[in-house]
Amino acid sequence: MRTPIIDFIKEYEKKNPLRLHTPGHKGRGFLGFEKYDITELYGADELFSPSGIIAESEKNASEIFGCPTYYSAEGSSLCVKAMIYLLSQIKGKTPVITASRNAHKSFLYGAALCGTEVIWLPPHEDDTYISVTVTADGVRRVLKANKGVDAVFITTPDYLGKTTDLSDISKVCKEYGALLFVDGAHGAYLHFTGDDPYKYADIYCTSAHKTLPALTGAAYLHVRYPVPAKTVKAALSAFASTSPSYLILASLDGLNEYLSTYKEHLSAFIPLVEKTKTKLTDHGFVLYGGEPMKITLDANRYGYTGYEIEKYLVGKNIYPEYADKKFITFMISEKTGADGLDTLCSSLLCLPKKAGISDNGVKFRTPDKAMSIRDAFFSQKETLPTGECGGRILSDMNVICPPAVCPVVCGETVAEELIPFLLDIGIDKLSVVR
Repeated sequence: MRTPIIDFIKEYEKKNPLRLHTPGHKGRGFLGFEKYDITELYGADELFSPSGIIAESEKNASEIFGCPTYYSAEGSSLCVKAMIYLLSQIKGKTPVITASRNAHKSFLYGAALCGTEVIWLPPHEDDTYISVTVTADGVRRVLKANKGVDAVFITTPDYLGKTTDLSDISKVCKEYGALLFVDGAHGAYLHFTGDDPYKYADIYCTSAHKTLPALTGAAYLHVRYPVPAKTVKAALSAFASTSPSYLILASLDGLNEYLSTYKEHLSAFIPLVEKTKTKLTDHGFVLYGGEPMKITLDANRYGYTGYEIEKYLVGKNIYPEYADKKFITFMISEKTGADGLDTLCSSLLCLPKKAGISDNGVKFRTPDKAMSIRDAFFSQKETLPTGECGGRILSDMNVICPPAVCPVVCGETVAEELIPFLLDIGIDKLSVVR
């Protein structure tokens, strides 16, 4: 498979040209790779109106993923905002979206900027402030009670590796005439596991840099719904820099060739991850979530906080993805290798098991809505100690660790009973409507 972006950059570098264009380092810098860092110069194509090497590379990606696929050099965060804007173009009006509460904060920013009305899916009985359960029945109840919902927005997998089955949800969406949008930032590799969970989505995004071997910021917007490419590019351009990183674009370009045989690599590596999980559970660890390439431990059940296990592992030069009072999460890829899995496993098995830590059982409750996300976001604000914000309307975004559950978002009232939890997770100041 050709790698047109990489080929162009390498040929350009070989010429040792006089670079009278941006970037200012002129191919010479502190890190050593500046010679490959170019801009949209003659022959390099343009990301948001491609007709040359970028168009060819995106075509390669589209063939791999089985639907029109567009590059983002600014992560899935850009794609999520573009998805919301695209919905307004598809529907010809300011859209209404019902969303799972674990939506990334880029969804909230997109809703604020586009004026989108958001109807949150009600909490499931086992929802916490880290992870939620989304069911087809729950989606149906919301769509039945709220006529005119334009799309359902689901985040899967979540940060801990919990996944949502989209098949029945997609049927409900079709029944009520709503599109299914999915933030699959953590699941780019799932397309290659044999049964793509995103085949049910109308539009979805995945982050190549999170679980595939691409540079940070590399992501895809996948569009199955019939939308002109020009409209998709305009939506991405509306929120993006006019100077995309060609280093990131080149990593996406090179990834196409790698992905042509990736399924075989993945099918050989997933069993090694499963064996690691089995060793951990046999030793007394309790796992959370069912994502194949993510290992999340309920640290409390083993007698520790996630922070304590994180500190222990960092002392052994092992750095996890995420830790809090209850959980610790490890993002695995085939690049971790068998040796990496063995190192993680042997280090964890050296931790002595202690008496479990009781769960305080804090359950999520949807706060009362006082005004729209947009009106609150653009309101006059003041920042106050969290303890003084009971009864006030939040005017800024507030999350634990995306994609986790937002305890309270723009336009919602900060309940008095929520304040101890916010303080407990380190949120000591809030921006509220003046």
